[in-house]
Amino acid sequence: MKIAVLPGDGIGTEIVAQAVKVMEVLRGEGVKLELEYGYIGGAGYDAAGDPFPAATEKLAQESDAVLLGAVGGYQYDTLPRPMRPEQGLLRIRKSLNLFANLRPALVYPELVDSSSLKPELVSGLDILILRELTGDIYFGQPRGIRTLESGERQGFDTMHYSESEVRRVAHVGFKSAMKRSKRLCSVDKANVLDTSMFWREIVTEVGKEYPEVELSHMYVDNAAMQLVRAPKQFDVLLTGNIFGDILSDEASMLTGSIGMLPSASLDENNKGLYEPCHGSAPDIAGQDIANPLATILSVAMMMRYTFGNEELAQRIEGAVRRVLQQGLRTGDIFQPGMQKVGCAAMGDAVVAAL
Repeated sequence: MKIAVLPGDGIGTEIVAQAVKVMEVLRGEGVKLELEYGYIGGAGYDAAGDPFPAATEKLAQESDAVLLGAVGGYQYDTLPRPMRPEQGLLRIRKSLNLFANLRPALVYPELVDSSSLKPELVSGLDILILRELTGDIYFGQPRGIRTLESGERQGFDTMHYSESEVRRVAHVGFKSAMKRSKRLCSVDKANVLDTSMFWREIVTEVGKEYPEVELSHMYVDNAAMQLVRAPKQFDVLLTGNIFGDILSDEASMLTGSIGMLPSASLDENNKGLYEPCHGSAPDIAGQDIANPLATILSVAMMMRYTFGNEELAQRIEGAVRRVLQQGLRTGDIFQPGMQKVGCAAMGDAVVAAL
């Protein structure tokens, strides 16, 4: 199993190092893992003048899976848009055709009090947000900044989806629902946007192929409200790129910290890019205080989805759970009475539990 390791920027190097410790344990037990490192984001720009260097693209395409840390940093904010770190992330998703982004939001019993919401609202929460990742307004053309005949400047982007793009991610959503509670809520803005009207039409058609799944539809503004009003009403949330970007970050705070949320971005053959949902957090980079658990849990998702090894996935998730039961906490999930530890110490604790 060849894995491309792309630490990226900011805290990316710190959190990925802890996930690599976990994979080294598995390798020591005889699991055949081959790790090869590459640059992406600001690190790619620094190394090769490109946020997604050709060597990194080649490595990613030749690997079975990709583990990525995070991209971005203040020092890159003045670069031309094509050279900014975030473009590296968009380009690797497009290059590998990673159209299905799975973001589970699970509240561990030990972290109920860390959530922003009342314990009774989030206790037992287990939802899956499925975000389409390679279409929508983030990739639509034309886009840019122009000057109108009046002399006024105008920024513009284009939102669009093809039927095949909607169908393939809808199938992933319904298949995911079949493995869970057989409930899928499709989120759109069909009362305003033609793209969303089209999205709803296609999702409804695909739903007829899964009669056991209860399909519902919800406008994105209402979904945002419902996630903080009664989040346990949801099981699988299916939505487009921009809405999924926003809703999944909102859902992260239900769990106590975005530092607890892993993600998987998959192609049609379950080749995947695995990364924590959080960013590069340059303000705390190098201080050994970042939470590595989302990155470690992303390795568990890698074992489950790309390599089909449910046993290894559950072992890693179980190790994280035991560490939380021991009362170890990084600063983002710290509560009085718990033991505060740094990034490396948390990684070591997971390795010990594993």
